[in-house]
Amino acid sequence: MKQFTYPNFPTRHGYMTEKTQRDYITAAIEKKLLPDNAHRMAQIISLEASNDLSKPIQFWQLFSVLGPERIVRIVENFYTRVFADEDWFVSVFARVGGVNHHINTQASMWADVMGGGPYYHGADFRLSFHHTHNAMQLMNDRGAERWTRLMVETLDACQADMTDDPRVRPALNTFLDHFMGKYAREFAFANTSVFGELNPPVKRKLNFMAMTAEAIEALSEEELRDALHDRGIDTSAYPEKRDLVEKAQML
Repeated sequence: MKQFTYPNFPTRHGYMTEKTQRDYITAAIEKKLLPDNAHRMAQIISLEASNDLSKPIQFWQLFSVLGPERIVRIVENFYTRVFADEDWFVSVFARVGGVNHHINTQASMWADVMGGGPYYHGADFRLSFHHTHNAMQLMNDRGAERWTRLMVETLDACQADMTDDPRVRPALNTFLDHFMGKYAREFAFANTSVFGELNPPVKRKLNFMAMTAEAIEALSEEELRDALHDRGIDTSAYPEKRDLVEKAQML
């Protein structure tokens, strides 16, 4: 099994890190991708990726793994593809600046959100202003589809820049999926973007021995089944929630 000794690079909160983290965690709790107490879980809110391969890398931990140079190379690959694309797509970017301008600003935003420190001055206001004033022509189904296709091509081509940690690509996909979903809501276009495998759900680790009978009874049936399954118990023998509660209380 691979061994990691993160952080590879020092981390700091940036202008966007904490708000983006809060927004994602809140949405992920609603989707049951993170437990209800995720805002207080050290492994979730830390800016440093876990060295335990069983724990996914949250996208605000990516800087601790990738550092600035890898992030820049990935973004550079993407904008090289953008500026080689069709005129209707390229022209929107070219009006704002050349390829190097876009590489610098996008890499700064990525590094800021990913835990590298205060790189992206202006934070959410600057990002919103860019999309509503500079990129409005692409904030639609057609623009999102083309942007996604080029980004997926980029990620597929930049595997070497993602290190040998298999959790990096799903973390990047989750980062991109989160922001594309945000833009789809803000600009009212259908979010059909698929970047690839996303981070798996993080479930709350339950210690029945440290819980009161009332706390066990308050768990959902899904939480009970998952926790018992993790202990090697065949829950098919316990068809009702009451049966699961009684089994958990016996442990």
